[in-house]
Amino acid sequence: MPVWDDLVGQEKVSEQLAAAARDADALVTAVAAKAPLPEASKMTHAWLFTGPPGSGRSTAARAFAAALQCVSPDRALGGIPGCGFCDGCHTSLVGTHADVQIVRTDLLSIGVKETRDLVRRAQLSPAVGRWQVIVLEDADRLTEGAGNVLLKAVEEPAPRTVWLLCAPSIEDVLPTIRSRCRLLTLRTPPVEAVADILVRRDGIEPDVAAAAARATQGHIGRARRLATDPSARQRRAAVLKLPLRIDDIGGCLKAAQELIDTASEDAKQLAEEVDVKETEDLKTALGAVQGGRMPRGTAGVMKELEDRQKRRRTRTQRDSLDLALIDLTGFYRDVLALQLGSRLAIANVEAGDTLERLARGSSPESTLRRIDAIAACREALDRNVAPLLAVEAMTMALRAG
Repeated sequence: MPVWDDLVGQEKVSEQLAAAARDADALVTAVAAKAPLPEASKMTHAWLFTGPPGSGRSTAARAFAAALQCVSPDRALGGIPGCGFCDGCHTSLVGTHADVQIVRTDLLSIGVKETRDLVRRAQLSPAVGRWQVIVLEDADRLTEGAGNVLLKAVEEPAPRTVWLLCAPSIEDVLPTIRSRCRLLTLRTPPVEAVADILVRRDGIEPDVAAAAARATQGHIGRARRLATDPSARQRRAAVLKLPLRIDDIGGCLKAAQELIDTASEDAKQLAEEVDVKETEDLKTALGAVQGGRMPRGTAGVMKELEDRQKRRRTRTQRDSLDLALIDLTGFYRDVLALQLGSRLAIANVEAGDTLERLARGSSPESTLRRIDAIAACREALDRNVAPLLAVEAMTMALRAG
């Protein structure tokens, strides 16, 4: 299956990337043959993939990376690079290609040290592939200092190095960096297209896939998790019951605490297995003796790992809480759609009775204020406001309407 088939609902982007990959292949071939370089090329050294969560920014970047490393014989005969089955494509997609560095962070930010390591790698020539490709999936999490370090590498790239940066929007990247990148904007995929790929690629039952795609409004990753993880469905169902539990101040405070507790438990479950394996692997690498006793001089390394795991749990908790707030926003958007006389865009069909009840008992203006309150809570969390305080303020605002 060609690498472009995973770009759900992104036909225009797929065409642009395929054209650039074809020109990139022609460029490398010309250099190897010491032939004249192509006069016009759609290939460039730095790309910025933007789009809303779930649009497939990272998927697009990985597919492009694979196409740049494609070694299929069909490519040499004029076919479009990105066959999906050759060694270059396969290793790029699974993350084992020697010349494709995929960078994602499970922390709150990417710092200067990590970025300098990337810049040093970017100066190397490809070891086995056709290009040195660096995919930075969380470019929006670069600190200001890290962004300045990256800028110089983007300004003065090595001849066969390609930077693929991913961020929700161009505003999430330093102006000096984005001005040196070719911008590709992805859209939220159609619900039908998401359901179709869940069925084809993940083997999910059509009715389950359709329900998950509709509930997440085209967010591919969340739709897959919702369709395959019963605990995710349970947590979402609990979030959608929150609007009925905030009739008084006590209810607001209790609902806020439960939302925080649910996010914490979700983060704990996601991190627990990874933390244990990381800790055991590091202990083994450092030469732990029987009984778990560590050699002298290793306490600092273990403390560094513990600190990293703690920061990762913090981010995971915030991400889990943010997903709950997104679900809550979708719920009130459904209420607003009913109040305005539309049933075509309803995402939370399973909560139909509750939606109808709230739609009848309030006005569109109050629903809009509630949506704004959720947005304000998300912004407060981004500013590192204590999660419980932010969520309590939100539930009180939801009650007031």
